[in-house]
Amino acid sequence: MARVEWKRPTKMVSDPHLVVGDESRFDLAQGELGNCWFLAAIGAITFQPSIMDQIIPAGQSFRRDYAGIFHFRIWRFGKWVDVVIDDKLPTIDGQLIFVHCKTRNEFWPALLEKAYAKYVTFILCGSYADLHGGLISEALRDFTGGVYITLTLKADHPEHWDIMRRAEKNHSCMGCGSHPGATSANTELPNGIVEGHAYTVTGVTKVMSEGEPVKLVRLLNPWGHKEWNGDWSDRSPLWGSVNPEECTKLLQNKDDGEFWMSMQDFCRSFASVDICCQSPVFLDGSSETSWMTVTYEGRWDEKTAGGSMENKKSFWMNPQYQVKIPAIETDGADSQGLNLLVSLMQKPTSRHRCLVKNHPIGFSVFAVPPELKDQKEFPAPFFSSSAPVVQSKIRSNTREVMAFWRLKPGHYLVVPFTQKPNEIGSFVLTLHSKRKPH
Repeated sequence: MARVEWKRPTKMVSDPHLVVGDESRFDLAQGELGNCWFLAAIGAITFQPSIMDQIIPAGQSFRRDYAGIFHFRIWRFGKWVDVVIDDKLPTIDGQLIFVHCKTRNEFWPALLEKAYAKYVTFILCGSYADLHGGLISEALRDFTGGVYITLTLKADHPEHWDIMRRAEKNHSCMGCGSHPGATSANTELPNGIVEGHAYTVTGVTKVMSEGEPVKLVRLLNPWGHKEWNGDWSDRSPLWGSVNPEECTKLLQNKDDGEFWMSMQDFCRSFASVDICCQSPVFLDGSSETSWMTVTYEGRWDEKTAGGSMENKKSFWMNPQYQVKIPAIETDGADSQGLNLLVSLMQKPTSRHRCLVKNHPIGFSVFAVPPELKDQKEFPAPFFSSSAPVVQSKIRSNTREVMAFWRLKPGHYLVVPFTQKPNEIGSFVLTLHSKRKPH
């Protein structure tokens, strides 16, 4: 087996650059590491220059004040943290092993990957192995600090299309995952889709074809090749039915990993789509309302880890948080829409991502009667006589659980829990509630 050598970019090329021009989704090429989820997230973030500027601070180069180190910013449990790395990168025969740039003297993708490997292990010496396998939603959160939702794609649901379209207009980052195959291998299907693989959503649009509207989704394979070859793919004859000017604007017939497909085929070929944005406004598209965000840091310990509602004697011991949902009317019409988004993120129990044992977690939401709205804590009898109005699914082996609903105006109690009592851990609970226009 060839020997791995750690080399600085200055020893690999004569004219290294951190960034050539601007960061682009087409810069990325996946290496030997199974971290397509990471690359799919980065590909989505390249559409948002302000976020890229946050992640890669300005003023860094291989020329002025070069010291062999670079620093990046990554969001961690409610705070942006600086991650500093040296610029030695793993190579074999002078070629980068893991993520690399298609422009040989551009190194921001490889250095960002190294910084993220260090971040997810929380130690001074990172491990690339900790990036093998992961969730697009986690990477999007880590690089934006934004609000995310996951849509399960079981059918060509009109609401899914509307949310994705609004998300794009609100500068959201989107990624999706294809259905897993019978094995863990990334098998390419006859239609060009790779099983169990992460893709970046790079466009959402509608075209007129023979007088009928067609909803299209554009995707990017982080490999930089292997594309969908069905309807609306690069060489599909269906493009001949579209206005030539619009066709020229949308279609790039290149083997670059990017392709269009219909929303119907998208829902059949992919299991879910992750959407991340700075605000939940994309949920209903209303420009006349705002959202209030409150974040709490909490902990389940011997006295507060009461378990799920199946544990009737101890559930009341869990931490409790109140939120108010106001009535919203604009121009005399009810504008409630989706009005509460709850995120529960547990903090890691190990310094290595691949060794983290996440608790199965969830949360329940209870309506609080008006006469009890000023009560600080709710005892066991309240939960014995009250059923939750909504609750999340209990998720196992995941860092974060998220759900969103439309609730009636009023006061509510959010109770985060672990599935079993006495499961110790720390968490971050974020409540996003819709507010009246100011």
